[in-house]
Amino acid sequence: MRILQILTRKLSSSQIRSKSPSYSSFSSRQLHSPSKPASFGIAFDIDGVLLRGSRPIGDSPRALKRLYDDSGTLKVPYVFLTNGGGVPESKRAKELGRLLDANILPLQVIQGHSPFKQLMRRFENELVVAVGKGEPAEVMSEYGFKNVLSIDEYASYFDNIDPLAQYKKWTDKQDCNQNSKPKHIALSNDPCSQRVQAVFVVSDSVDWSRDIQVLCDILRTGGLPGKEIAHQPPLFFANDDLAYQALFPSERLGMGAFRIAVESVFNAIHPAPLKYTSYGKPNPFVFKNAETVLMQVLQSCHNNHQVDGRKQFFKTLYMIGDNPSVDIKGARQAGIPWFSILTRTGVFKEKENHDDFPADLVVDTVEEAVDYILSKECIS
Repeated sequence: MRILQILTRKLSSSQIRSKSPSYSSFSSRQLHSPSKPASFGIAFDIDGVLLRGSRPIGDSPRALKRLYDDSGTLKVPYVFLTNGGGVPESKRAKELGRLLDANILPLQVIQGHSPFKQLMRRFENELVVAVGKGEPAEVMSEYGFKNVLSIDEYASYFDNIDPLAQYKKWTDKQDCNQNSKPKHIALSNDPCSQRVQAVFVVSDSVDWSRDIQVLCDILRTGGLPGKEIAHQPPLFFANDDLAYQALFPSERLGMGAFRIAVESVFNAIHPAPLKYTSYGKPNPFVFKNAETVLMQVLQSCHNNHQVDGRKQFFKTLYMIGDNPSVDIKGARQAGIPWFSILTRTGVFKEKENHDDFPADLVVDTVEEAVDYILSKECIS
């Protein structure tokens, strides 16, 4: 395995293209048949690999189609392993299916906040606040949290908590009437007198100034803004990405940058340093969880009765990503059986491999990555 990794690092993308079979050279008979479980799986990053914003990169939909047979049955188990999020996995699966023209199961979508569901029993009935774009409170509610408010909803209960609100003409002031409760939850107590027991940063903050202010209020006072300083409630971040590739030519600041801002302000005004937990890639836990999910996808491909999880294992798991410090670092830390493939379509754009976090293979596009994988796995 190490020999293969050393050799593939030395391959240029042009060499890979010259040795990779064309799309038409692969027939369904050459791939693993449904009666024989695949011994490998694939984890795709999304932004910068398959999509840029809501636009497919290159012919990424065609690359995914090669993982299905002619009848549309999935033959090669794969998942989307992204630090992004903001909507439930079921909704993200539908969106990805539409953009990439594929039948995608919610099971195949692992988002940065997916591990939050494992904290449900700890905070199931406690008041928690969810931060971020999209539908952060809906995400947490689907995970089983019964007493959750988005930071928009939470802030609306406190008059003048955001001193800059009057200048934010792009927002609609929410109804602060105590009789007007969020549609997805029935609070048992007034949030103004109920301590917030935990804060979850589910996705990228939309209003940094308001969110930093409110988070510092919550965290400094033990969950009761406007009260005396008290013990900090737990704070969880879905990822710690400093930057990511979106539609703009250069990278955009991500949740990691927001975390740095919150931490810097908090530490400047509070006697004790901020305590927090970050999930997402490159955390080795995320890759171990992805391996478990890939096995579940494999079992789903084989009608849940042809694969014995105690006997079946993956010889190789491929991580295809565009961010060396997140995707490649994570796969390298996870170790065997992970094999890292770095594309030049997102954060990484260099000609040579990354110096600090070199991938096992560098390619121009996700199509070339799939070419390489299928060529390697179909050789007896």
